[in-house]
Formats: sequence, C-alpha cells, structure tokens
Amino acid sequence: MIAVKSDQKTAPRLTRRERTNLTKGLLFISPWIIGLIIFTVYPMIYSIVLSFTRYSGFKDPAWLGVQNYTRLFGDSLFWLSLSNTLYYVLWAVPVGIVVAILLAIAMNRDVREVSVYRAILYLPSILPAFAMAFIFIVLVNPQYGIVNYIFSLFGAPTQDYLSDPTGAKNVIIALAQLGAGNAALIFLAGLRGIPDTLYDAARIDGAGVMRRFFSITLPLLSPIILFNLITALSGGLQIFQQAYIMTKGGPNNGTLFYMLYLYRNAFAYAQLGYACALSLVLFIIGLALAGVLFTVSQRFVNYELVG
Repeated sequence: MIAVKSDQKTAPRLTRRERTNLTKGLLFISPWIIGLIIFTVYPMIYSIVLSFTRYSGFKDPAWLGVQNYTRLFGDSLFWLSLSNTLYYVLWAVPVGIVVAILLAIAMNRDVREVSVYRAILYLPSILPAFAMAFIFIVLVNPQYGIVNYIFSLFGAPTQDYLSDPTGAKNVIIALAQLGAGNAALIFLAGLRGIPDTLYDAARIDGAGVMRRFFSITLPLLSPIILFNLITALSGGLQIFQQAYIMTKGGPNNGTLFYMLYLYRNAFAYAQLGYACALSLVLFIIGLALAGVLFTVSQRFVNYELVG
C-alpha cells in the first residue's frame, strides 16, 4: 500500500509560556465575559423564549407558540408606533449628522478661544435627557415660551406644538439635536486627521470652499459618517424618555414611539411575553436597516488611508 501524505498542516502546539499567558489573559477578562453572559447573552435568550409565551411576571409562562407574532399584524398600535419611530429616525438621524458636522467644523477653527467654543458647543450633549425635556416643555409653551415669542416677531401665530401630533414629534426631533456634541467630537477627530496639504493643493487649483468640502472633507469623513449613522440609527429606534416625559405618547398617540409602546405592554399591561416579541421584532428591524446602510455604503464610503 502507498501512503498518501496529507496536505493539511497541523496547528502548532502552544509552548508552556504561551499557555500560561493565555490562562492569565482569560483570567483577567473573565469578569467581562461573566458579565456579558449574565447581563446580555442570557437575558437575550430568555426574552426570545418568553416571546413565545403569555407571561405577566407573576405566574408561570404559558406557551403560545407564534401567537404573539401573529398578533402584531392586527395590532394597529404596533403599526402606529412603528411609523412614528421611523418618522423620527428619518428626520432626526440625517439632521443630527448635518448638525454634528457643522459643530465639528466650528470646533476645528484655528482661533485662540477654540477650547472655550468647544466646551460650549459640547455642553448640551452631556446634560441629562430628562432635564432637557423639561426645559423644552417651557421653551415651547404657548403662553410664555421663548420659541413662540421669537416666531411672533416674524408674524407667525402662537402655536401649542405639543398638542399637535406632528408638531410634538418635530419638537422631540429638535430636542435630539442637542446631543449632537458626541458625534461632533468624533467628526472633529476625523477633521484633524485630514492633511492640510490636500486643501493647499485644492486652493492652488482654484477650488472654492464648497468644492473643497464636497471633494475632500466629505469623502475622507465617510467612514466616520457611516459609524455615526449606525449609532444614531440604533439610538433613534430606541427613542423613549423624551416622549415619556413630554407627551406620554400623545396627543392622539402622535408620539407613541415603539419603545414607549413596548414599555406600556411590559409594565402597564403586564404582557411581558408580547413585549418580548416586540423587542425581538425591533432587533430584527434594526439589523435589517443596518445591513441596508452597510450595503449602500460600499458605493460611497472611502476607507483608503491618506498620509
């Protein structure tokens, strides 16, 4: 018989020192691994299991199969909350990216007081969201709010924005822009990494400010734009506390966002199984939208290093 030699290479065996280092490394990261399993992986798996049950939080779960998911298709509030959330994401995310880029450009100015400007522009993003929500309630008040006062100077009639479904959503979208400072800092780091020689060469060629922005700045910031789009999309789908504090989901369910409806089912209606089904559907929607962004970004995002 002729022995046939295998082309497969055997994996190199770890030395004693490498095994010791591996053991020490696993030991040091074990708190993170344990925390990930206990506080993330296990709750996710358990919520998926509960999504197929009727569970109030007090009695044992009763198996329902896919009834919670089939119920979604006939739930008008589910579709309304989903449409409200997508409306918010459609406006808040792109506007937030534009505002963050403008803030980053302002932070990148070469002036003596730039550190003070950066602190002022970043300050609103570190304030608690519930505090800013209460401030906005005062600002848009139809009787003594400064927003109506400013608009009245231009002849606009006084409006109670929080009593109108569309107006209330727009107020919450405007409120979200106060948190653009976090994304602006990331954009600022990207701007600082663009070589000045590129702008100098563009000026020599006669390129104006807008041409330099669209031909140099935006293409080189495209990976950071994609990152901020993904994080903003995730946060936008989970919009909750602003609507809960300012409108309680009203008026006429105009600000009944997805997470607020999920919260009501879980803690007001004691339908934890249905709430788990809602959370899983939201997770799938988020993954699908992120996948679409990644697919589309392949045509526009430039990952080439400059330098």
